[in-house]
Amino acid sequence: MKKLILLMACLSCALNLKAQNAVWQRLTNPTYAEMQANLKNYPLPYGQTLTWGLQGPVTRESIVKDLDAICKTGLRVVTIEAGYKMNDPYLSDGWFKTVQIVVEELKKRGMHLWIIDEGKYPSGFAGGKFSRERPDLRMQGLVVYKRIGLKEGETANEQLDQSVISAVAVNNETKTNEIIDISNHHLNWTAKPGEWQVLLIQHRFKTSVTRASNNPTGGKDTVNSLCDYLNPVATRQFLEFTHVQYKKYIGNEFGKTVLGFRGDEPEYNFTPWTPGLDSIFKKRKGYDVKPFIASFFTPNPTKEQKLAKADFWDVWSDLYRDNFFKVQGDWCAQNGLEYMVHIDHEDMLMDLARTEGDFFKDMRYVQIPGVDAIWHQIWYDNVADFPKLASSAAHLYGHPRALSESFAAYTPKPTVDDARWVVNEQLVRGINLFEFMFWSSSAGGRGGPSGYMAEAGFPAMVDYANRASYLLANGKPAAQVGVYCPTESMWMGNKESNTSLLAISKQLLEHQVDFDYIDNQSLETVFKLGKGTFTNQSGQQYRAIIISTVSVMTETAITRLKAFEQTGGKVIYTGPYPEIAGKTYKDARLSNIKGKTTELTNAVINTLPKDVKLNNPAPTIKYLHRSWNDAELYFFFNEGDQPQNVKATLSGSGKAELWDAATGNIAPINALNKNGQSSLTLDLPAHQTKFIIIHRTK
Repeated sequence: MKKLILLMACLSCALNLKAQNAVWQRLTNPTYAEMQANLKNYPLPYGQTLTWGLQGPVTRESIVKDLDAICKTGLRVVTIEAGYKMNDPYLSDGWFKTVQIVVEELKKRGMHLWIIDEGKYPSGFAGGKFSRERPDLRMQGLVVYKRIGLKEGETANEQLDQSVISAVAVNNETKTNEIIDISNHHLNWTAKPGEWQVLLIQHRFKTSVTRASNNPTGGKDTVNSLCDYLNPVATRQFLEFTHVQYKKYIGNEFGKTVLGFRGDEPEYNFTPWTPGLDSIFKKRKGYDVKPFIASFFTPNPTKEQKLAKADFWDVWSDLYRDNFFKVQGDWCAQNGLEYMVHIDHEDMLMDLARTEGDFFKDMRYVQIPGVDAIWHQIWYDNVADFPKLASSAAHLYGHPRALSESFAAYTPKPTVDDARWVVNEQLVRGINLFEFMFWSSSAGGRGGPSGYMAEAGFPAMVDYANRASYLLANGKPAAQVGVYCPTESMWMGNKESNTSLLAISKQLLEHQVDFDYIDNQSLETVFKLGKGTFTNQSGQQYRAIIISTVSVMTETAITRLKAFEQTGGKVIYTGPYPEIAGKTYKDARLSNIKGKTTELTNAVINTLPKDVKLNNPAPTIKYLHRSWNDAELYFFFNEGDQPQNVKATLSGSGKAELWDAATGNIAPINALNKNGQSSLTLDLPAHQTKFIIIHRTK
């Protein structure tokens, strides 16, 4: 009887499922009445998900047991991951039949499914099929093929294999270098005064490490090669091995029970290569990059060599965007699904620029951009702003959702209260979809929830997070400030560009100035220029752009910034003016920007557009603002361990209400309306949140 009651409850949640699916996938401009009507019973696809590891001898009985237990937590969405010791190997016929059973049981309960697109991670090795069946489409990279030590007067003379494409001699004492011409595939170089080391650079098959459910060791190694991310043929083969096979078994539930695919940490932990990359580069940049490539492996490259490296990263990151991420995003869209993915090193942008190319390029065609919060990346003593990368990408490119895969290998292990704080820390930075880690299949022998998920308070947290995500995924983001993310400078090794960016981010949020990160491609091709505004694909308007310490920017981006400024927009350079690149970064010239750079002082911050003003400084209060058709939503979070009581003035006037995301209750609050603003008392206990709605009534 208990199972029947639970099943009926799940089914009741699935009413009007098809209509709900259509809404959650697109931008909305809801009315107050529409949001109020759904506040108690929010549409299911807006809910959080959890990673459900299918491991051990999975059966229908074990699937039913797990789903009934998961339902009791309040979660109605799961994300399946292939695990170890399954009775049917990942991507076998038996695996797909198991997924078919999962979908059948989810459908009975009115639940939803995300599918991790790989048997563990990173995405792109198809459970080892590339190594076994399509070795020609394996990942490739550039490596130091040989190191030759030489003293003054000694000569290196040898014929080179066609795969050796670049050479450089490095002075061991001064760390200076000299590029060696090997265009005829012959090395003939005599050492000058001093001790030297000649580096020969080769392209060859090489893969980042993978963790595979089919690997009997359970560890990370290079046995199962990733595919060539820069080659669209390889990506389409990846889809054929994976997505297309799922479609054969469960395609009738695509866009209904099945919401989409989730990618996991695709990355290069070395310098990428793909056949023909040198030709593509020459066509796009107009010069031969091969002589410069060896300098990328030296300790002290020249300025010209650093700029050539920026050109190389610019080209391969374009290929990564177009030939890996876009191909998958397009396939999912064509099949009624969403593609969501997080990459690697979002909390360490210098490393991300090295291994992923460009976060915003990578996410350009991804329907749900993501990050992951693992280990100790977000905690009371480590307040971090990197979740804004995912939410900013969603805003820039017109998508309503932003993902965080949270709580893998967390140290210390969070309680429910800790997890709620980490969730709120990310919600207020624009994340509105969480994948909670980790639920192990009962077939594995030790199934069920881990840590905080097993606590009595977890269902209440789920209900709160679901309702909060519903509120924060609707309407239009309202931040009016864009902060330029200087990825190109990071390609060149400019560490200050990263530290200054992070410092500015912290400073703005502690002064209640919300912002989005913006990038070069948005300035060049995404933003629509208005009168003193840049409008992104979400319809959000920026009225001020802040440029942190940067080495170089493109001429097109600078020209667009000048036009923005001339029509009334505010542009603030907080570091030296960048050099300006035309078709290539290598030929960048000195800046012709006029004016003065400025430090981001309190006085300067007060000149920025602000929709929240507090009567007293309160650095621990963070907020998020979204606009509805006839209302303004403000979400406040006190990150600190001390209560805050301040007078707040909010943009927008009308009837002020407090919407409780934990219960769905609505209560009026006192507010003074004047000059299109609402003034009210903001009382925030430690670690608590509030949703304040300003309803514009006639």
